[in-house]
Amino acid sequence: MKTIYLAGFDVFRKDAIAYGETLKALCTRHGFHGLYPLDKSAPAGLSGPDTARWIYEANINLIRRADMVMANLDDFRGPGEPDSGTAFEVGFAIALQKPVWGYSSDPGTLLDRAAVATGDKGERLDARGFVVEDFGLGKNLMLACSVKLVAGDAEACLAVMAEAERRRSCRGNGAPAED
Repeated sequence: MKTIYLAGFDVFRKDAIAYGETLKALCTRHGFHGLYPLDKSAPAGLSGPDTARWIYEANINLIRRADMVMANLDDFRGPGEPDSGTAFEVGFAIALQKPVWGYSSDPGTLLDRAAVATGDKGERLDARGFVVEDFGLGKNLMLACSVKLVAGDAEACLAVMAEAERRRSCRGNGAPAED
């Protein structure tokens, strides 16, 4: 059974542990084993920075152990931007040459969601006055071009991942691909 590291800001939900169990159950339903960042807790008594280091190392080890990554790339603390920790995890997994799938239920392009003004040269600007790139993508190009992005939620992403794995295994068995 292939393992999936479940990246995303879901670890900040009030019901993060229960939600992680839901994600892992969805993984199992689709033939995968989910690795959730909160499956283990940091040892008691660590300082804040030591707890942060422990979490970082535990998550890095889970990504190394996983066969692939599924990342929640929905907007997090601002329009058009996913969680920065999740973006790091995606980049780390890509650097390890692991397949990375992302999902986002946020409709529209980055320009649609993040631009709030027009500059004096016609460029679209965000709330802080920075230019919003217009490539017609729903995410920054570094995510949009490196991740297999699925429109929808975790369930939709897992269904697409399972289908891709089924097709890949069919090709590996000498059967023709159904692309």
